[in-house]
Amino acid sequence: MSIEKPQIPKNVPENAQWLTGVGAGSWFSLIMENNAYRIQRFSPEGEVECSRLFTTEGDFDMNKKYQFTYISHCKECTIIQNEITYKFYTNEY
Repeated sequence: MSIEKPQIPKNVPENAQWLTGVGAGSWFSLIMENNAYRIQRFSPEGEVECSRLFTTEGDFDMNKKYQFTYISHCKECTIIQNEITYKFYTNEY
């Protein structure tokens, strides 16, 4: 069973997106940092689960509408934009 989107905690960036899962879910935020993307994952309660720098290939534009989707976790994230699927990878562990 999927859990419903909770109210966004105060410490989670307001542009964060809720990604629901079976029995769980997480908030994901994306910001540009240097020449990489900082992706942070937060628990439903707002606890930081991970914060890492990611890279991707292609013409992803974070200023245009996008949606986090599966598979997304602390080592790999998937984002759909304009019907194109972008894979984001990190070398930070």
